[in-house]
Amino acid sequence: MTLRLFYLIFCRIVGWLMLLPRSDVSKNMEILILRHEVTVLRRQVRRPRLSWADRAVLSALGRGLPAVLRAHRLVTPGTLLRWHRRLIARHWTYPHRRMGRPATDSAVVALIQRVARENPRWGYERIRGELRHLGHQVSGATIRRVLQRARLGPAPRRADDRWRDFVRAHAASTLACDFFTVDTVTLRRLYVFFVVEVGTRFVHVLGVTAHPDGAWVAQQARNLLADLEGRANTFRFLIRDRDTKFTSSFDEVFAGDDIHVLKIPPRAPRANAFAERWVRTARTECTDRLLIFGERHLRTVLDEYADHYNRHRPHRSPALRAPTNDESDVIPLPLGRIERRHVLGGLINEHQHAG
Repeated sequence: MTLRLFYLIFCRIVGWLMLLPRSDVSKNMEILILRHEVTVLRRQVRRPRLSWADRAVLSALGRGLPAVLRAHRLVTPGTLLRWHRRLIARHWTYPHRRMGRPATDSAVVALIQRVARENPRWGYERIRGELRHLGHQVSGATIRRVLQRARLGPAPRRADDRWRDFVRAHAASTLACDFFTVDTVTLRRLYVFFVVEVGTRFVHVLGVTAHPDGAWVAQQARNLLADLEGRANTFRFLIRDRDTKFTSSFDEVFAGDDIHVLKIPPRAPRANAFAERWVRTARTECTDRLLIFGERHLRTVLDEYADHYNRHRPHRSPALRAPTNDESDVIPLPLGRIERRHVLGGLINEHQHAG
């Protein structure tokens, strides 16, 4: 700010030196123009915003004006007195200090909020005990005050069971199914029925048809359980929407293997987010980039893409591993010759070490 004041003073001195060789007529004309510009600006801006450097320069320059002209400038004697009163008030005003105990450390506040969000059924005393175990002595009243400021209610109100938490807790034993459509070159609409294993993201493309009905869907469910063989008893839930193609016969197929069918709310695709996410991935990487000629062609394309998706494609949630791979499959190898394998005629590439 001090540098700005010196800069303004320097600019005004240079401007004054440039005025010395000019005639009085030229100066008078410039004064008239500047007065008119100030009048126009005052019509648009009632109170211009001035920095303290601007005020200092205007005050210094205003001393050389006659009293009559000084009364009509932006900086009037009343303005100078008001600035002086502000300086006095600022000089004698002491910094405000809060009374009482010091505020809770921000790191502890963030930890309280984190523990409350990650454990919605914990009350104030339970959170207090967990913090004490971590080496932080915090009272229950402080925890209540911190949670109230963060708009986190008491444990009974924070403990509302959410669908997302249920699915995450039961991911390893949950299946999700849905349909998506593909239009052929002849504008014929085909329906693709698939099932996703939520825990591993493994996808089963069960069937492709132009006329899905309840009997066809129920038969695809039987085929799925036959393909799962001994693994069928590891699943306990199946998430589906309320499409009329899912009949009571379809639910009974899974009920026979003690798999409970969960229906998502109407018009709530996010409740079946894992299936919807696979639809987006399959469209973006496969079907939207190809021309489909019929059912057989679409089935061949989806079988090849599903094999790539399950065997090679990395996924974010499983730590960038493919559904059929685990930690033991990742072996550090020296950098050598890398081979490229074409999938879907080169639409997708897989890279691996040359054998």
